[in-house]
Amino acid sequence: MTRLHLFDLDGTLMRGSAAAVEISRQLGVSAEIAELERDFLLRGMAPDEFAVRARELWAELTEDHVAAAFAGAPWLSGIEEVWADIRSRGEYCAVISLSPDFFVQRLLAWGAHAAHGSRWPAVPFLEPVERAGILNASAKVRIADRLCEEFGLIRSDCVAYGDSMSDAEIFASVPLSVAVNADHHVSDLAVLAYRGGDLREPYEWVQSRR
Repeated sequence: MTRLHLFDLDGTLMRGSAAAVEISRQLGVSAEIAELERDFLLRGMAPDEFAVRARELWAELTEDHVAAAFAGAPWLSGIEEVWADIRSRGEYCAVISLSPDFFVQRLLAWGAHAAHGSRWPAVPFLEPVERAGILNASAKVRIADRLCEEFGLIRSDCVAYGDSMSDAEIFASVPLSVAVNADHHVSDLAVLAYRGGDLREPYEWVQSRR
């Protein structure tokens, strides 16, 4: 049986942090992005508004900042090993994240078949953020459906890994869902709730569910 493994990034592949947090740390605007994160998580700020505000904070962003943020992020152990095993089985793995595409797409080098993030202008920024290109929770399901079509699969062939309410819709649309270091809101929606620092552990459980 062929599967498509769908991974969130912030809080899932990256434990206790997010692309925006790591980028902001490089630019010395951690306090400012923390306030935006609170507005997003607790006060209902829309993803496109978050992106527009973050773009203002990151006006001086360079590729060197992005590379340093990626290299220094608190990634789970075993990501590349898991994705290599997925490929060896003839299965597929993809990342779908609300974070900027210029950060998310770096995971292609680790073995993901696809990496989809919100569409941002190229770094260094010369253009504004286009709100229409910023993903939301529903977009994750639409992208998953497109990937299924591309790989010749259907939703029942998918496994979703996530940590937050932005993953709730995709959790509801697939038969196997794994909450990774998530709070109880999402853990209660998932088939499996995992806490830890090694992606190989929940992946082994998924492989046992055949």
